[in-house]
Formats: sequence, C-alpha cells, structure tokens
Amino acid sequence: MNEHNHRFDQIDDDPLDLVEKMARRRGWEYARSAEDQVTLLVEGAWRGYSITLAWSSYDETLRLICTFDMNPPEAKLGSLYETLNLANDSCWTGGFSFWKAQRLMAYRNALILSGGSIVTDGQVDQLLDSAIASCERYYPAYQLACWGNDSPVSAMNVAMSNALGRA
Repeated sequence: MNEHNHRFDQIDDDPLDLVEKMARRRGWEYARSAEDQVTLLVEGAWRGYSITLAWSSYDETLRLICTFDMNPPEAKLGSLYETLNLANDSCWTGGFSFWKAQRLMAYRNALILSGGSIVTDGQVDQLLDSAIASCERYYPAYQLACWGNDSPVSAMNVAMSNALGRA
C-alpha cells in the first residue's frame, strides 16, 4: 500500500497524536517537546531537518516550521535574501525566511482546521512532504547564492529545473 494512502483506524481529536503516529510509521525520530508541540528529525538528501509542528486550539491551526543550519558569509546575506524572495515567489504554499541570530533557514506553513475540522493522515503527509520537498528543492540555490559565484537568478535556475538524481 502506498504510504500516502495509508489510513489509521481512527482519527484523533489531537492533531499532534496523528503526527506522532505518522512519524512512527515513517521511522522518524520525534519528541513531544510540549503539550501542544511535536518535533521531528528528518534526514533529507541534502540536509537533516528539524520539523516542529505546533497545535493552537485557539485559532485551530497546525503550524509547521522546518529548519536547517545555514551559516552564510556576512557579505553574501544580500544575495541570500534576494534568493529567498525569488524562492518565496515560486512557492505555492509556505515560505522561507533566514533567522540570522540562530543561523537557521526556516520554511513555514500551516494547516487551518477552523470550524472543528479534523485533520487526516493525508493532510499531515502532504504538509510534511511539501516542507521537505521545498527545502530539498531550494537548498542548492541557497548554497550557490551564498558560497558560489552565482547570482540569485542563476542560482534559482538550479531549483527550477526538474533534474532527476543529484550530482
């Protein structure tokens, strides 16, 4: 059975319980870092990612923040920010920011479950897969903009091509 078509026997009221079940199914490390927060450690092709999902019952939103280390040279920050803007313009959902003080790249997205909607495993899978795919897609562009001599536009050409495999 395709992992994205997998259904749990019951859907929990707490979206984070569903996130934990999905993490166990995928073999990912995870921890309930607070009552309303789960942190996952996921190994991608380019980087390891720390993904935090937080549930806010107040506004009925499941927030996702996926971070990875990024320590660009100070002189390349302008190039990084321009590349971030180009990446965000091409993202259909979610978006990137650079947290300078922590030296982290962050991809953020959310799933709004207003009106008492119940989250499904397919929605959680999509939210997580989209975050990882976006980070994997744009990471090479950020690298080229920060450590290569590529302009942001040229660096983004790498992210926009749909090449298979990796060099």
